[in-house]
Amino acid sequence: MSALPGHLYIVATPIGNLRDITLRARDTLASVDLIACEDTRHSGSLLAHLEIRKPLVSLHQHNEAMRSAQLLEELQQGKSIAYVSDAGMPGVSDPGQRLVSACRGAGVPVEVLPGPSAVLTALIGSGFPADAFYFGGFLPVKSGQRERVLAAALDADETSVFFETPHRLGTTLSLLVRIAPDRLICVARELTKKFEEYRRGTSAEVAAHYLAHPAKGEICLLIAGAALPKWVSAAPGIE
Repeated sequence: MSALPGHLYIVATPIGNLRDITLRARDTLASVDLIACEDTRHSGSLLAHLEIRKPLVSLHQHNEAMRSAQLLEELQQGKSIAYVSDAGMPGVSDPGQRLVSACRGAGVPVEVLPGPSAVLTALIGSGFPADAFYFGGFLPVKSGQRERVLAAALDADETSVFFETPHRLGTTLSLLVRIAPDRLICVARELTKKFEEYRRGTSAEVAAHYLAHPAKGEICLLIAGAALPKWVSAAPGIE
C-alpha cells in the first residue's frame, strides 16, 4: 500500500506486544512522507523495530493546537502524514482529536487504520457485558470529583471502563469498597505484555489484593453495570 498525497493517516499502534502491529499500519508508516507522534523517542523505538526510517515530528497535548495547524498546511501542500500516539488508538485519551477535526474542517482526507485498543481489550477480557459500555478516560485526580464519577458508574446499567494510575489505584478501590463493597469489578493490568493480569471479583475482594500487593504498570478499571444478565459469572478470578 502506498500513501496518497495530501492524506492524513491515523494509525493504531501496539499497546504492549509489538507483534500486534497490523500489516496495513506497517505499510502505511513505511510509505508516508512524515510521521507525527506523541513522543518521538517512544515511536522511534517502534519504527526501529519495524526497520522504518522516516522524518518524525512531535504532536502532544501541550503543542497539539499549534502543530495541527502546521501539519494541516503540509497536508494541503500534498504531503502524506501518519499520526501515532504512544500506544493504541490516537484520540482515545491521547492527542490526535484536534488534528483530525482540523483536517475534516478543511476537507483534507483522513483515513483511520484500526488496531490495538486498551479499552476494548480490557472490556472483552473482563467478561462483562460489552453490547453497551461507557469509557471515562482517566479518573479525576481530586477525590471529590473521583467519587462523583464512580458513583455515576455504579448507578449505570452498562459496564464502565476507566484508566487509573498504579499509585492511585489503592485509594480508588478503597473508595469503591466504601460505596459498593459487593459490586463486581475487574482490574486489567499490563495488557498484551509479559505480566498481563485480569483480576476480577467484588470491590472488597479486588481491593484486599491490591492493598496488600500494590499494582504496577498500566491499568484499566472496569465496573460492572447495576443490572447484570444471568450469564455473567460473579465468581472471583485471576488470569
